[in-house]
Amino acid sequence: MIFWKIIYNIILLPSLMIFGIVGSLFNKKIRDGMIGRLRTYRELKLFMKRIGSGKTIYWFHAASHGEFEQVKPVLAGLKEVEPHSLAIVSFFSPSGFHHVNDEHIDCKVYLPIDLPWVVKKCFNIVQPKKLILAAYDVWPNLIWQAKSMGIHSALFAARFSENTSKLSPGVRNFYQNVYGCFSAIYTISAQDHDRLQHILYPTGQPIVRVLGNPRYDQVKQKADKFTAERTESVLLRPKRLLAGSIHAEDEKIIQGSIVSLMNEIEDLSLVWVPHEPTERNVSAAESFFQSNHFSTARLGYKNPTDLDARVIIVDTIGRLSQLYWDGQVAYIGGGFSTGVHNVMEPAIARLPVFFGPRYNNFIEAEELIADGGGYSIESGTDLFLGVKQLFEDRNAFLKASYAATDVIHRNLGSSTRIVRNLIHD
Repeated sequence: MIFWKIIYNIILLPSLMIFGIVGSLFNKKIRDGMIGRLRTYRELKLFMKRIGSGKTIYWFHAASHGEFEQVKPVLAGLKEVEPHSLAIVSFFSPSGFHHVNDEHIDCKVYLPIDLPWVVKKCFNIVQPKKLILAAYDVWPNLIWQAKSMGIHSALFAARFSENTSKLSPGVRNFYQNVYGCFSAIYTISAQDHDRLQHILYPTGQPIVRVLGNPRYDQVKQKADKFTAERTESVLLRPKRLLAGSIHAEDEKIIQGSIVSLMNEIEDLSLVWVPHEPTERNVSAAESFFQSNHFSTARLGYKNPTDLDARVIIVDTIGRLSQLYWDGQVAYIGGGFSTGVHNVMEPAIARLPVFFGPRYNNFIEAEELIADGGGYSIESGTDLFLGVKQLFEDRNAFLKASYAATDVIHRNLGSSTRIVRNLIHD
């Protein structure tokens, strides 16, 4: 333990901080995060002064906006059981800090810089009853300080892929000394449980349970807002392809194939959603599709049915989960770069889902493929042939649609199990 603390605090962490400082000179997101972390202690101090002493406080942490989707149903469930408790939620990414607004959050901050004395100072002023992390954003000093100060720490929705580097020789011992300091770890699947046990062996272990992925519950809750108005068969919706969370790497692969699809299937329309709907990205999409002789329109705050264009380009955030209910097939971006984005929202909307090859850290994508509701592509040709087959074969389309939705319904209930164990463990 002492060896890895020295290595982390003298070599690894300073290297990360130098990278962050240099990166902040050129990247606004990194700069915002660095500045925000410097303000965290002050924000916590003001919050504690406002609420007074003697309160039960749970400290949740999520890396970004996407990971908060896992936290949200757990936080809501915990507040339902303990209505007088308070919740601090920290984020690593500006996307979470700026875009998450939830009625159950009492204090929102950036995760403090992972220096031992900074973390200790923050814990000392807050005195949280429990530290609760979602998914993967585990910072060593945060966990080590929690253990040394007697703060119960839990990690839920823990995922360890088959090819995880955490099991590599040498590296495994480092992660053993980090994950072994948690009080409890709740994995998504039995396979994740087994891989975690290999990381922890043979040291003393935290409580380890298989409790599933609460993201399914959150997706279902969001979908319930739309399903009451959309009870008709997916076959009665417009013949529309939803391309969501599109990165530049996705564009290079799929844009030409989508043009070919739309030329071949004359009543096929498209909703195009850049991962970052900046003016530059929206204008570039407009220029591309217009140059291929398709009419385009920006969605703004209108409904797709109000626009008479073959290609609708989404230029705002927060619309995607609802838009899936107005289409028949989805392509989700990120699978050719950082990793595929949320495939569950189109799945519960009954859409067969296509995505790139980088999905191995996302069990929901793996389940969609295994059940026949999802398709990983390596090229634009794969997308062209796959989408074309679904539109030409009604039975194949319905089978894929039902399979996609079934994956979601089969995995519901995780947030309730996690709340129950957070309280009792």
